[in-house]
Amino acid sequence: MNYGIDIWGNDNYIIENGQLKLKELSQPALIDMVKDIRAKGHTGPLLFRFPHLIEKQINFVYDYFDRAIKEFEYKGKFQALYPLKVNQFPNFVKNIVQLGKKYNYGLEAGSKAELLLAMAYNNPTAPITVNGFKDKEMISLGFIASEMGYNITLTIEGLNELESIIETSKKRFGCVPNIGLRVRLHSAGVGAWAKSGGINSKFGLTSTELISAVKLLEENSLIQNFSMIHFHIGSQITEIPPVKKALREAGNIYAELKKLGATNLNSINLGGGLAIEYSQYENTLFRNYTLSEYTNDVVYLLKEIALKKKVPEPDIFIESGRYIAAHHAVLIAPVLELFSGEYNQTKLIEKENPPLIQELYDLYSTIDKNNALEFLHDSIDHMESLLTLFDLGYIDLQDRSNTEVLVNLIIKKAVILLKDKHYKELLSIQKSVQERYLVNFSIFQSLPDFWGLKQHFPVMPLDRLDEKATRSASIWDITCDSDGEIGFNPKKPLFLHDVDLSKDDYFLGFFLVGAYQEVLGMKHNLFTHPTEVTIEITKTGYEIKNITEAQSVSDIFEDLDYDIIEIKNNLNTKIKNSKLINNNTKSHILHEVDMLLKDNGYLKNEEYR
Repeated sequence: MNYGIDIWGNDNYIIENGQLKLKELSQPALIDMVKDIRAKGHTGPLLFRFPHLIEKQINFVYDYFDRAIKEFEYKGKFQALYPLKVNQFPNFVKNIVQLGKKYNYGLEAGSKAELLLAMAYNNPTAPITVNGFKDKEMISLGFIASEMGYNITLTIEGLNELESIIETSKKRFGCVPNIGLRVRLHSAGVGAWAKSGGINSKFGLTSTELISAVKLLEENSLIQNFSMIHFHIGSQITEIPPVKKALREAGNIYAELKKLGATNLNSINLGGGLAIEYSQYENTLFRNYTLSEYTNDVVYLLKEIALKKKVPEPDIFIESGRYIAAHHAVLIAPVLELFSGEYNQTKLIEKENPPLIQELYDLYSTIDKNNALEFLHDSIDHMESLLTLFDLGYIDLQDRSNTEVLVNLIIKKAVILLKDKHYKELLSIQKSVQERYLVNFSIFQSLPDFWGLKQHFPVMPLDRLDEKATRSASIWDITCDSDGEIGFNPKKPLFLHDVDLSKDDYFLGFFLVGAYQEVLGMKHNLFTHPTEVTIEITKTGYEIKNITEAQSVSDIFEDLDYDIIEIKNNLNTKIKNSKLINNNTKSHILHEVDMLLKDNGYLKNEEYR
């Protein structure tokens, strides 16, 4: 089983000698990187960043648009920008600015903080676009960026913002930013973010407001600064037809605005939405088009409209962040415990057994390939009957314990005997054979879109891939919350290995987590961003460029505006005043607490050995 890497993997991975490897240069195994990092003392979950996967996605976008432009002899240019809201972490942003330099790849900002980041890190000649609601301070910041020499476009979301731009232009020093108008299309998107488009969407100007905006610009001698219209119909657009419909509408608006006197209007910004494939299963695909189809449709439709309306073919801008960012990051977390692991023959209590429990003994002793499925079902039936007998008071707690141990032993034995069966047969008994894998990470911190939107992320082990995985897996995180679980889904079945964690480590990789997951992550139970590592693949192996340790408990307290000195003083005072602690050991306990405050909150694997 390859866990669908041919579907979601984007040709980034291969399986060789039972290990998952990067399909790049020396093709190193991810498990080797994990062991290397852990040998340096970094425990808990790890977030790996692979810059070559950022570069690959940027190259794809520019290459495919360039092909389409050449094929259709399109006269406009193409330009991409990265929306900072998708991932603002420095080890990603700095990489993307450097890797996009050859294309003049720009940045998009949606807040004052993001705009300041763009002004600090963007390549000098690369464009900046500013979307979202703006006050006078943010508009002034846009003027400052223009005065710094940046090619910046302020996208207007309402006429009040345009009035603020006009007012600010009269007070500053002559460098007026480019002005864009967000258009409110009738065309809606699809999927979870469909409401980003349509006439009732949060952002954009109606047709009436567009006409008023052009008049305002003309009256205040700023029409020459109006260079772009912008629209957005949603993130992770799964189908092409909504894109084509929106393009036709936006293309005609562009042409009509040109006719109204917007002579310097030369660009259409499609916003984001370019999807990636998250599915591990052919029957549940998330994206139903290719990048080639997307780029060809965009270029062809805009050319067709421009020719029909007899206006110049506009430059094409896109702000697709998910497509660029998602692939580059992999969350890797160790399995701490299998909840059936405690059930072994040594746990059986010797005593005179009731008849049904004796039958369980007999089932366990005589099970084989021919009767495994039948005996498995029989054991489940027996367990239900025995639990009822316990509730009625006819068997004792030791009998109940023997029941649970024997049924789990039968399940394990049956799964081994049935491992050569087709997965459909295993699915038919999945409720009986489910295993709970306790994994050292927080879903709320590292996979918030799973919790909030039930967004699927590909999951697979990093090794043992030459062994058949037979345990239908539910994944539990370490938060104190029942929602911190990725339950077994028969429609999207995840099978993992039956591992003796007292002898072997077992690591799971969660893929395509580079978009939104980090910036949306919650400090639920005060778990924080995992230790992150940037890794560059070389011809002979790999280089660890930097390791950023997960925040300490003290850091988390400070983020929440606690006074860490006050916390330490309170703890010290209470320990020193405790009458239950021997005076000779108080200094040792104070040291222990101090060390815990300096460490991160994730669990230590050695405790589970």
